[in-house]
Amino acid sequence: MSQTVAFTTLGCRLNQVDTLQMQAALEAGGFRAVPSVAGADIVVVNTCTVTARAELSDRQAIRRAVRLSPQARVVVTGCWAQTNPAAIAGLNGVDLVVGNTDKARLPTLLEDLLARPRSESRVEVADVGSARLLPVALLPHANGRARAFVKVQDGCQHRCAFCIVPFARGASRSLPPEVVEDQVRRLVAGGHPEIVLTGVDLGHYGADLRPRASLAALLGRLLGVGGLRWLRLSSILPSYFTEDVLDIVTTAPTIAPHFHVPLQSGSDRVLRLMRRPYTTATYRRVVDRLAAAHPRLGLGADVIVGFPGETEADFAATLALVEALPLSYLHVFPYSVRPGTAAARLPERVDGRTVATRARRLRELDAARRRAFREAMVGRVEDVLVLETRDRCSGDLTGLTGNYIEVSFAGPEHLRRGVARVRVTRAGEVSASGVLEDARAA
Repeated sequence: MSQTVAFTTLGCRLNQVDTLQMQAALEAGGFRAVPSVAGADIVVVNTCTVTARAELSDRQAIRRAVRLSPQARVVVTGCWAQTNPAAIAGLNGVDLVVGNTDKARLPTLLEDLLARPRSESRVEVADVGSARLLPVALLPHANGRARAFVKVQDGCQHRCAFCIVPFARGASRSLPPEVVEDQVRRLVAGGHPEIVLTGVDLGHYGADLRPRASLAALLGRLLGVGGLRWLRLSSILPSYFTEDVLDIVTTAPTIAPHFHVPLQSGSDRVLRLMRRPYTTATYRRVVDRLAAAHPRLGLGADVIVGFPGETEADFAATLALVEALPLSYLHVFPYSVRPGTAAARLPERVDGRTVATRARRLRELDAARRRAFREAMVGRVEDVLVLETRDRCSGDLTGLTGNYIEVSFAGPEHLRRGVARVRVTRAGEVSASGVLEDARAA
């Protein structure tokens, strides 16, 4: 009987994609993925290290795995494993520590681990500076997901003052465009109408390749894939919206009208302290261009409050800019010190009460924007990607519009993992409701 393996994933969307890729590789190697940590033969904990608080969550997840499955071999990987393997190796119950650059070797490492009696924790963490991005096995459509994520880029060239990610994931590196296209074609043919392109620094795609490639050229190439309804981009910095990229994302109907463009601060002074590679004027220009092309644009932003040195005037500038922009949602992050970053050495720390107050004000604005955005969709007929799971309360189908609104509606089972035409009839607290306009999958 094959060995069972369960996954616990913390942190960003890219970590979730990495977990899916590890699962695909292990299943191809004869392991069997199971949903529950309890009773699994192997537990893989994919960690985050973006903040000190994230590392606390990592520790809790590892302890939980050891407690729920004391006989399991516990493997810890991800960004914390890459940056501080010694700390993890010293934790009770950890059998193997695997760095980000060694995730592709996991099937072989596990076979070797299982062939030996339990002993001290092993560490397999290579230098992230020499890492390459390799094609990975794809999960079959049997995994039941309507959307497929393709990691086209990893690592980051920037050195933002608050960020540890370049030390955890290395320099920017990309998959060749022909490899990306092949993966996308196979995923769409396998029943995934939506493809989400992911990366740590997605806009930097292709700069490391020889011959050099670009995000704009990759998008142009992928638009020709038959059967693709939505091509969605994960987070992309405003400075990467070149004219070529803007021309494509504002005109191609296959590009989902939903963009996540990190802001972090509405104060140019704070952006300089953060070492961000853009200004608020750049941000405004990009957003204005996107909004002009997409009247119902789904637009999200990350904002950090309480960064060292942020004054009341700086926060007021952030609040004013956020209020002026056509944002449909915000991700608000109270600043917390991350040892090893430049920001950890900055003076003028903002006190905790002030940080909490500023975060609350932005989250109130976020809630109002989300509600208004959903209400503006009422009465519209939209293409909806029907997800793999039904609403747990009503039993209705659920789906996502191109601009990233979740809609529930009554409909037949065969529409799942397809595209349907739905009229939005009501805006709820966290999602919307609708009625099916066409019972045939689009």
